[in-house]
Amino acid sequence: MKKISLIAISALALTACNDQASTGGAAGGSRQEIRIVGSSTVFPFAKAAAEAFAKADSSRKSPVLESTGTGGGMEQFCKGVGAETPDITNASRRIKKSEFENCQKNGVKDIIEIQVGIDGLALAQSNKGEKFALSTADVYKALAANPFGKPQTAKLWSDVNPALPKLPISVFGPPTTSGTRDSFHELIMEAGCKTDAATKALKDTDEDKYKAVCTEIRTDGAFKEQGENDNLIVQKLDANPNMVGIFGYSYMEENAAKVHGITMDGVNPTIATISDGSYPGARKMFIYVKKAHIDKIPGIKEFILEFLKGGAVGGYLTKLGMIASTDADYKKAMEAANGLNAMDGADLK
Repeated sequence: MKKISLIAISALALTACNDQASTGGAAGGSRQEIRIVGSSTVFPFAKAAAEAFAKADSSRKSPVLESTGTGGGMEQFCKGVGAETPDITNASRRIKKSEFENCQKNGVKDIIEIQVGIDGLALAQSNKGEKFALSTADVYKALAANPFGKPQTAKLWSDVNPALPKLPISVFGPPTTSGTRDSFHELIMEAGCKTDAATKALKDTDEDKYKAVCTEIRTDGAFKEQGENDNLIVQKLDANPNMVGIFGYSYMEENAAKVHGITMDGVNPTIATISDGSYPGARKMFIYVKKAHIDKIPGIKEFILEFLKGGAVGGYLTKLGMIASTDADYKKAMEAANGLNAMDGADLK
């Protein structure tokens, strides 16, 4: 797990947040700096926004950031309200219904959802390796524990598609705590799984079996979890030219001298194809904010607005690889930020 702190967390604690504190177990006291956890993909953008936020006003304390992965961040975020819990969590996918319900159970009643931009879930190769293209079906058949409900026997890419090279299936990917892993399951694995009509029909008749068949990854070593450090995957691809890596598009663009994106279903990952949704791995990025902390921790609303400013078309975060949200999504995010509108969670899955 990657952990980077812009400053040490103050020993002071947060004041009792409000009447939610009685159900969330908040501690007394106060703290002056914003605490942020969550996605490794969103982390570099949150860090840049935090630096701009602190620079804009010398009286502000620099936010403290920790890269825990989306799932790990949600777990910390949903523990309750108060000094011992984060104010904001970054996410490379939407909060799940189960996570939202866990938050509610622990007293985190009012959650503000802000879409900060778009990223692409890229499958990439070393520039030194043999270049090839994939389909979502190829990836699914190569990495599923039981593709279409049958035992996994593929050893080479050519075993799943004769047009692919006779190279061992060997993929560096994110752990189960990562939002990138969740996105990979939903956007790539399930898309490939649904190419079989019988397996697709399982979703309506036996959703648990459908999820198992479509999203469980093989554990025989072909898929190698690499923790929350996406830069580590880039380094390993550079050292292992015939392997494939899975990480956020922004990391691929940042390391274009070493790696390139793999064409997926005939579409190459680019800013344009991720923006318009034609690339299968396009995904939205979010931050989630505890409304109960806003009046207790200085600068939370200002930080949210700084993040959105950086992620606007032509903003400084887009120069770091973030793709700006659509006009409609950006307007919705600004309304949520200015109005501090809590989500109701009714449309979560």
